[in-house]
Amino acid sequence: MIRPMTRTLPRIVLAALLSVAPIVLTIVALITPTPAAAITAGHPAPSIASSVWLNSEPLTMAALRGKVVLVEFWTFGCYNCRNVEPYIKQWHHDYNQQGLVVIGVHAPEFSFEKSLSNLKAYIAEHRIEYPVAVDNDFDIWHAWHNRAWPTLYLVDRQGMVRYQRIGEGGYETTAAVIRRLLAEKVAP
Repeated sequence: MIRPMTRTLPRIVLAALLSVAPIVLTIVALITPTPAAAITAGHPAPSIASSVWLNSEPLTMAALRGKVVLVEFWTFGCYNCRNVEPYIKQWHHDYNQQGLVVIGVHAPEFSFEKSLSNLKAYIAEHRIEYPVAVDNDFDIWHAWHNRAWPTLYLVDRQGMVRYQRIGEGGYETTAAVIRRLLAEKVAP
């Protein structure tokens, strides 16, 4: 009796794949760049330099010393960013007069999001009033070693990153950190 190869062929293929898997994984590890360490609490806030700002003249971290700064990396086509947007707008509204500066860093994921006219239309339609730095070349993204949309950073009055939140959620915690940083006195 001749047995069909249908049972043994998948086993042979699987054995062959398993024998080369370590080699493939090693090659991938060698050619994949190691990501830089993310900017986390306790580090000085990097630059937010952009040649294009909406809703504001260009801002710098040095000029914002003495303020609490919320930096949000977002893009208007991102579903998760849209879910975070109402909270960002509310914090801007509630805490702006107390010294919070909200800065949206728009880093586009898709080509249609790179269009300045599309971005301006979105900002107008969604009534975003806080400053937005346009980061089409991901210069700010890379300076902050950012990895995801949306990501929030809170910077204290001395220019130090004190909090990071990746993704949706944690709104009460973020608001509590904003209030705590606003209540801190500036060191002389």
